[in-house]
Amino acid sequence: MKSGRKKVLCVIGTRPEAIKMAPVIACLHKSCKLRALVCVTSQHEEMLEEALDVFSIRPDWDLRIMRHNQSPDDVAHAVLERLCPLLRQIGADCVLVQGDTTTAFAAALAAFYTSIPVGHVEAGLRTYRCDAPYPEEINRQMISRMAAIHFAPTGRAARNLVSEGIPRRMVHVTGNTVIDSLRMALSGELPPGELSAAVAAAVSEPGKKLVLVTAHRRENFKRGIRNICLAAGCLARRDDVAVAFPVHPNPNIAGRVNAMLGRRKNVFLLRPQPYPAFVRLMQASRLIITDSGGIQEEAAYLGKPVLVTREATERGEGVSARAALLAGTRAAAITAAAAKILDAAPARFAARRAGKIYGDGHSAPAIVRILEGLLCK
Repeated sequence: MKSGRKKVLCVIGTRPEAIKMAPVIACLHKSCKLRALVCVTSQHEEMLEEALDVFSIRPDWDLRIMRHNQSPDDVAHAVLERLCPLLRQIGADCVLVQGDTTTAFAAALAAFYTSIPVGHVEAGLRTYRCDAPYPEEINRQMISRMAAIHFAPTGRAARNLVSEGIPRRMVHVTGNTVIDSLRMALSGELPPGELSAAVAAAVSEPGKKLVLVTAHRRENFKRGIRNICLAAGCLARRDDVAVAFPVHPNPNIAGRVNAMLGRRKNVFLLRPQPYPAFVRLMQASRLIITDSGGIQEEAAYLGKPVLVTREATERGEGVSARAALLAGTRAAAITAAAAKILDAAPARFAARRAGKIYGDGHSAPAIVRILEGLLCK
């Protein structure tokens, strides 16, 4: 048995990973039994750096793998090539990965190759469709085959894992750490976020309804993003609607969005927002249209109705609770569903504060307690 505090290496590659791992890292730093180490791959360099700054995360190592218009195989290859030697050097007792990104998959594989136990935060989410989301569905299924500790956000996610043959003793229902981060933003623990001046002016108009739109999924790079833009443009024709669209920098997304919506009245194209500012956008919105997973969870907690622009979602809890509607990627279907919500009385389609279906905001301390119990016997 090694002496001293056990080393837990948290590997992060993207902005959503940073947002969801930040509360865990903060709790690890407070632990008397565990030592937190942080390695970033910079799969999304600029957006990741912003999130790290907001949550005051100082990485111990940066693999700096990002390349222009990189593919999943580019990311996986670079992470494996650079992380395996680092893992052998560090001698970590556990590698913690979050979610379903290619960074998370490749980091889990690197840990597996170097015989280090893997802890998977946000384990067990499933659509059981290899193409939706792509490549995330396969990433998370493969992480589950390698992980030794599974932190499932919900009972449904835990049941998925057990049905796949994961021993129940290895699965821990903790809630989703994104709710921890959201509560930090709402309580003022993070730097204050502000709406852009243009969006603030638009929503101050009497009767104006803000529709928040985001898109970034790889499977939506072609027809999907085109149809999302068509729907956003159609909604923006209404005098009572303002559309705020933080544009993901991936050229497959940004090029189409700017070309189709750049000069549209009532459409505000924004740079990716710092997390506290994005929380303010969600709070100000009457409706959220997104292909994001984390936003489905945050919107449910905030009581904001969500149209999910995907063919399948691994977050069925929100659909069951009527906090989210799976709208698909047909422009007409998105527009019709959005209009129905916008034209109804707010109380009718306001998502009931789904509250604790994705967690109570105390998931990170639970994860750290479990790690202490398992690693420090």
